[in-house]
Amino acid sequence: MEAVRDLWLRWKMLRLPWRKKFLIGQDLQGNTFWEFKDTLNPGRWRRIVNTNRRTHFSDVQISPQWHQWLRQTRADAPSLQEQAADIQRQTLLKHNAQLADKRWAEKPRYIETPNSAATIPLRAAPEIDRASAEFMPGQPPQLQKTRTAAETAVHPPEADSLKNTQETGANPGANWQPQPWLPGSAKR
Repeated sequence: MEAVRDLWLRWKMLRLPWRKKFLIGQDLQGNTFWEFKDTLNPGRWRRIVNTNRRTHFSDVQISPQWHQWLRQTRADAPSLQEQAADIQRQTLLKHNAQLADKRWAEKPRYIETPNSAATIPLRAAPEIDRASAEFMPGQPPQLQKTRTAAETAVHPPEADSLKNTQETGANPGANWQPQPWLPGSAKR
């Protein structure tokens, strides 16, 4: 049966003068590609693909080489050897991508947390009176420092309350209310 199909394809590829439509080639899926003269634009050749009638239109797959030929960005049609070489290239590319993914998965992650055995224990700090401790964001209460009298003189507590509201995310303008607008007198 395959020999009959090959003979039919060779017969249709002959550019006989009485033919209006010429077979150019086929792809590995069995789609046939045709060329014919355009009746509206004389001198222009139109290109089409005929798919298997049993194949649904959404399941039709056409290789990039045949797409180039259909859109007339490629002058000559791709051969069966070229199409087979492209399939081999794609399988080799997929295989190399799998190997690269495997190598990438084996590399250590720097974002992940380190092992608990590898962590260094923190040095214990002396106990501090929590009432006099200054709030320092990002530090545990054991590492907070106490305020000396010299620091209190340089930095008044009022400045610290504003600083603390800014650090903790509290809105300093939470109690602000808009005033009614009164138009001023126009200068002429």
